Amino acid sequence: MALTDQEFGVRADEALEQARRALLGLADEYGFEIEIENGILALVFEEPRAAKFIVSPNAPVHQIWVSAMSRGYKLPWSDAAQAFALDGEPLPQLLHRLALQFRS
Repeated sequence: MALTDQEFGVRADEALEQARRALLGLADEYGFEIEIENGILALVFEEPRAAKFIVSPNAPVHQIWVSAMSRGYKLPWSDAAQAFALDGEPLPQLLHRLALQFRS
């Protein structure tokens, strides 16, 4: 089912907040910051080197885009997962995996 613009906005906001909450423990453990400002989620790392992952809704295409480690990820809404997901991997799990990969 295609999302309406309004449904996309609501679900995107919920997805960013869900991802923020899901990553709080990992951020504490690995010492990175999580910020949400103007509808954009950022993971800010100082170690092992300065870096920032940006997670932003792209309303025209109804996707959430992630920019991390010189790569881009485009997550459409998945009815099956009831989440924004890439190849079945929901946004919080994708960010968790990328954060661990960056820290290793």
